[in-house]
Amino acid sequence: MINNVVLVGRLTRDPELRFTSNGSAVATFNLAVNRNFTNQSGEREADFVNCVIWRKPAETLANYAKKGTLIGVVGRIQTRNYEKQQGQRVYVTEVVCDNFQLLERANSSESQSNNSSTNQESSSFNHNNQANNDFKRNSDPFGNSSQVDISDDDLPF
Repeated sequence: MINNVVLVGRLTRDPELRFTSNGSAVATFNLAVNRNFTNQSGEREADFVNCVIWRKPAETLANYAKKGTLIGVVGRIQTRNYEKQQGQRVYVTEVVCDNFQLLERANSSESQSNNSSTNQESSSFNHNNQANNDFKRNSDPFGNSSQVDISDDDLPF
């Protein structure tokens, strides 16, 4: 069976970080994800997806992301249920996130609300603190040299 979810959206509120009785961190948050089409009045609608993330990624998300932050998440859909005190059964469907990435600079969302016409490059931050390379979109990856010195034997094709 396949149960994979990949979402990109904005946080509707600050992540809520809590700790279980055995000390595991868990953060819950809600992600607003735009639909690919507009409604009859030309407005783009969004889905609001409940998400949960555990352990170190939960702590990192709570420390670096806040309401309005654009993030990408990878995880799976999970449905759980519990019984209320009144005896009613409640079903909850949520995305259990394995990984996330911040998809813009920290001040980018603030600038976007102040100046919506600014075209800003997005950078990503992986919760594993892997190299955060700040490559410009149209920059030359080989520096200022106009030719690359490589033999035909080194080419994979």
